[in-house]
Amino acid sequence: MKRGRPIKSAIRQNIVEILHYLPKAYGYQLSKIYNEIFPTVTQRSIYYHLRKGLQTQEIEVKTVEQEKGDFSWGPTVEKTYYTLGTKAKPVGLARVKEHLAKIKK
Repeated sequence: MKRGRPIKSAIRQNIVEILHYLPKAYGYQLSKIYNEIFPTVTQRSIYYHLRKGLQTQEIEVKTVEQEKGDFSWGPTVEKTYYTLGTKAKPVGLARVKEHLAKIKK
């Protein structure tokens, strides 16, 4: 029997399901959508699973963009956009598709 934490995660799989219907999304956006559809998790947990998804190749970094604005921490923010990786296996949950269709309207 292998030791340590199992590789498979329900939270990471749900993130993959969201990315299946979105061409790209950044961490905070994924966190908001995730908490609207699934049981609430912390942003820290979402970012942990994004980093872990990069390691397992379920998630890939699409682009890193600088956005200008009037933020409390300064004039710019760096947004890392994620997309599905090569080893992602989305099931295609209907409730995710329905929720994202509602948001787009």
